This record gives sequence, structure tokens and C-alpha cells, in this order.
Amino acid sequence: MPKVKTNSGAKKRFAFTGTGKIKRHHAFHSHILTKKTKKQKRNLVHQTLVDTSNMKQVRDLLCLR
Repeated sequence: MPKVKTNSGAKKRFAFTGTGKIKRHHAFHSHILTKKTKKQKRNLVHQTLVDTSNMKQVRDLLCLR
């Protein structure tokens, strides 16, 4: 059996915490920022955790089963 490759896009977008949770960046902060409020843009800067409903999908992309 060949080795399973990690998804290249996923390894650039996700990182792990010390406890094994997966961090991600918020979307909608790259362009068309003029119509968004300062508060909205400020809150999109911070990282957050991947939701538990999406953890299996992300772990599959990162080849962590």
C-alpha cells in the first residue's frame, strides 16, 4: 500500500493546539473590506477552533486518523 498524502492546502491552513484541537483563520478578511465595519474586520483577524462537526473532515485532509 502506498502512503496516504496530506492535502497541501490543508496543511497550510490549519494548525494544532497543545491539546490536539485544530486552529483555523476566519474567512472574509482578504478583500472587499470597505463595506465591512471596523468591529467586523477586527474580529476576523483572530484565530478560532475548527467546529466539532468539521473535525473529522479536517483530520482526514491532514491524514490523522
